Amino acid sequence: MVVSAVVTRDSNTVVPARGRVDPLGDPFLRTRFAVPSRPATFLHRERLTEHLAEGLRTPLTMVNGSAGAGKTLLVADWTAGLDRPVTWLTVEAEEQRPGMFWAYFLQALSASGTPLSDAVHCPADPSRVSHKVLSEIAEDLVGRDPAPVVVLDEFDRAAASEVAEQLEFVLQHAGDGLRLVLVTRNEPMFSLHRYRAAGTLTEIRDAELALTPEEAAALLELHGLSLPADAVRALVDRTRGWAAGLRLCALAAQQSPDPERYLKEFEADHSTVADFLLAEVLRRQPPATQDLLLRVSVLDRFCPDLVDGLTHRTDAEPILAELHRDNAFVEQLGHGWYRLHPLFGEILQTHLRVRHPGLEPDLHRSAAQWLRSHGTLPEVLAHGAAAADWDFTAAALVDDLAIGQFFTGLRSEELNELFSRMGPEATGPATELVRAARDLARSDLDRGLAHLRQAEARPAGEEVDPAAAQLSRALLEAVAARLNGSPARAEQAAETADGIRQEVPAHLLDKHPELPALLLTHLGSTRLWAGRYEDARAALAEAADCPGEILTVRPREDSMGHLALLDYLDGWPGRAEHRALAALTETERFSLPPDSGSGIERLVLAAVAVDRHELARAQALLDEADEHGLDTQDPVKAAGRAIATARLHLARGNARAAMESAAPALSTAVASPWADSLERLVTSTVHLAEGRSETAVEMTRHLPDDRPAWLVEAARIQLAAGRPGDAIGLLDAVPADSRPGPAVTVRAALVRARAAQLAGDTEAARRLVAQALLLARRERLRGPFLDAGRWIRPLLAAAPLRGLAAGWLTPGPAADDGPAAAPHPAPIVVEELSEREQDVLQRLAQMMSTQEIAVDLYLSVNTVKTHLKSLYRKLAVNRRSEAVRRARELRLL
Repeated sequence: MVVSAVVTRDSNTVVPARGRVDPLGDPFLRTRFAVPSRPATFLHRERLTEHLAEGLRTPLTMVNGSAGAGKTLLVADWTAGLDRPVTWLTVEAEEQRPGMFWAYFLQALSASGTPLSDAVHCPADPSRVSHKVLSEIAEDLVGRDPAPVVVLDEFDRAAASEVAEQLEFVLQHAGDGLRLVLVTRNEPMFSLHRYRAAGTLTEIRDAELALTPEEAAALLELHGLSLPADAVRALVDRTRGWAAGLRLCALAAQQSPDPERYLKEFEADHSTVADFLLAEVLRRQPPATQDLLLRVSVLDRFCPDLVDGLTHRTDAEPILAELHRDNAFVEQLGHGWYRLHPLFGEILQTHLRVRHPGLEPDLHRSAAQWLRSHGTLPEVLAHGAAAADWDFTAAALVDDLAIGQFFTGLRSEELNELFSRMGPEATGPATELVRAARDLARSDLDRGLAHLRQAEARPAGEEVDPAAAQLSRALLEAVAARLNGSPARAEQAAETADGIRQEVPAHLLDKHPELPALLLTHLGSTRLWAGRYEDARAALAEAADCPGEILTVRPREDSMGHLALLDYLDGWPGRAEHRALAALTETERFSLPPDSGSGIERLVLAAVAVDRHELARAQALLDEADEHGLDTQDPVKAAGRAIATARLHLARGNARAAMESAAPALSTAVASPWADSLERLVTSTVHLAEGRSETAVEMTRHLPDDRPAWLVEAARIQLAAGRPGDAIGLLDAVPADSRPGPAVTVRAALVRARAAQLAGDTEAARRLVAQALLLARRERLRGPFLDAGRWIRPLLAAAPLRGLAAGWLTPGPAADDGPAAAPHPAPIVVEELSEREQDVLQRLAQMMSTQEIAVDLYLSVNTVKTHLKSLYRKLAVNRRSEAVRRARELRLL
C-alpha cells in the first residue's frame, strides 16, 4: 500500500504514516481518484476505443484535444471495458509542485488497488521530490504483470516542466511495468519525438476526436433529435465536430419548437456554447492574449505579421503557436497561417463589439490594406467592404485587373452581392467602373455607358494604377459595343487594349487570361453581327483557343457558340452541332452552373434540330436556353433565337407566329445583314404560304448576293412562285469557289430537281434528288425534303431513290426493285429518330443510366434528358423499358 507522510508545514522530515493526508497534512480528495461517470446521452465511439486499446501495447498514450472535445469521457468509457485495474487521477493546478503531484500519484495507485511496497516513501516536501523517491517508484513498478494502467486526466494543469521530466523518468525506468495515459489540452513536456520514432506512443488528437456526421447524427438521436443528413453535415461543418458544442446545441434544441431550424440558425454568441468557450478558453488566457483573440476574430485566416499589424505588437508568432499547441480553438492551416474555430470566432466577434465599440471597421480596414500586398483579392474585397471603404475596395478590384470576373460566371454573383452594398457616396473613378461592370453584366446598356462616361471624366487617383483603369475601361467598352451591335466601337476598344497592355505588369496579365479572351469574344460577336464573317471567325477562334484555365471557360464557351452559329449560317449543321455540344461541355468540365454559359449554343442546336425536323427537341432546347437566362439584349443571341423560333413555327405550319418571331425588337448601331436576310426570308415564306407570291418574290430582291445561302433561299421562293427560270438564274449566280455547306447544297439540288421536273426532264430530276439524298443522309437533313412539297413523294417512293431515303427519311428498310415494290408513295416520317437519339436508344438497351450515357457520349446530363423526352414522344412510350421494346418491334435496334 502507499505510504503517506505526516509533516509539519515548516519541516522536511519524512515520517512514514498510513493516514490519508497529503504532504501539507490535508486529507486527500478522493473525488480526484474516481473515474468520471458517463451521462445517459453519452455516445460510445468504437473507432476511438479500439485505438485506445491498441495503446496498451505502448507505454505511453496521449489523448490531446481542446476543451470539450470529449477526451475525458472517451477514456472513461474505454477503461470501463478493461479487464484490469485502472488508476485514475484528475490533476489540479497545485500539482505544479512535484511533491504534491507524486503524493497524489501514489495515493491514486493505492485507491485503485495497485499499491506500491512499503519501501516507497511519499515526498514530504510539497515543492520538490528527491531522485531517490522517483527511483523507488520506478523500481517497484518493474515487472508488474499486468502493468497498471494510470490515467492522468487534465494533465495540462501540471504545467511545471519538472513534473513532466520526473514522470518521463519513472515511465522510462519502469520498463513494461507501467501504461501511462495522458489526457491533456496541450502537448506535455515529454520527449515525444523519441517515443514517436520508436513507435512507443499512441496518439489521439483533436482531428480524430471530432465527431463524424454519422456519429453526430447518433448523438442527436440520443437527445431525441432526428435530422436530415444534409442538416447534420452542416452542423458538423459549423462546429468542426466539436463534441461539447454538438451536445450543448442538442440540449438547447430539445427546448425549441423547431429543433431542425434551431440547429441550422442558432446564434453561437447567445447560447450555452458561448458560456462554455468564454469560461474554458478565453478567460483562461492573459489579458493581452484575450485582446489578440478579439481582434483576429474579424479574420477568416491570419498569420503573425497580419496579427501584429492589427494588435500593434510584435509577439504574435509565439502567442499563436502556443494557442494552437494548447488546443485553444486556434487551428493551424500550414505555411504560418491560422484560423479560429468557427463558433469561437462568432462569439469573439460579439464580445469585440461589446468591449471595443467602433473598432471592427478599423480592423477590417487595416486587414484589407495589409492583405492587398500579401493576401488574395477575395480577402481584400471582403475586408474592404466590411470596412465600408468602397473607394479602396473598388480600386483593389480594378488595380488587380479583375473587372472581367463580373463576366466570367465564376465570381460574378459574389461580386454583385458584395458591391450591391456600395452607396452613392462612393464617387471615385474605380467605383464608377465597378458600377458600369455590374450594369453591363446585367445588359443594362444605358446605365452602364453612363457610369463609363463618369469614370472617364474622373482621373484615376493614387489608389489605382492608370494603366489598369484604362485596360478595364477598354473591356467594358467592348461589352457595351457588343450589346449595341457596334463593331467600330469594339475595334476601338480592342485597339486601346492592345496599346495599353504594354504598360501593365506581365504578372498581372498572366494572372487574368480572361481579359484577352473576353475582349476577343466581344470583338468577334460584333464582327459577326455586322456580317464580317471571316474577321469574326479569326477573333472567335483565337478566343476559343485561349488556355484551358477556369477563368477563360465562359469566353471560350461563348466564342465556340458563336463559331457554331457561323457554321450554321454557312450551311454546315453537323459541324455546327459538334461545336455547340463542345461549347456546352466547357462549363460542365469545370462543374460550373448551367446558367453561367451564354446560351447561344442551345439556339444553334435548336436550329439544327429544326433542319432535321426534330421539332420536339428544338422546342426543348429553346426552353432550356430561356431557363438558363438567355440574354436577349445581346443582338446576336436575340437574332439567333429569332431564327430558331421562326423556323420552328414554319415547320409546324404556324405562319403568323413565325413572322412575329422573326423580328426581335433591337436597337443597334448597325444593321446585321444575316439577321435582316433571315427575317426577310421568313416573311417571304409566310407571304408565299398565304398566296402573295409577288410580295414574297419582291422581298427576296433586297437580299445580299454575297452569301450562297441567301441566293439558294431566294431561288426556292422564286421557284415556288412559279418562276423556275429566275430560280435557276439565281443558282447559277452562286460563285463556283464559294464551297457552301451541305444544307445549302441540298436545297439547291432540290430547286434544280423541281425545275427539271417542270421542264419534263424526269431523269435529271431523279438524279438531282439522289444527289440531295446522299448529302442529306450524312447530316440527317429532313427539313429541305419536307419544304419541297408533294411533288417529291412519288420520286422517293420509286426505285432507286426509295433505298436512299429508307430508314432515315422514310420508314422501314429499302424495298426491292422487283414488281412487288409498293405502287403508292411511302409517307415521309417527320418524326424520325435523330442520330443522337439513336445513340441514346442503343445505350438504353444496354441498361446504362442517364449519367453513364452522358459520359459515354460526351454530352451533358440535361442534353441526354432532352433526347430521352424526344425519344419517348416519338416512340409513344413513357418508360425506358417500353422504349427499348418498341424500338425492337420497329427494328430500330
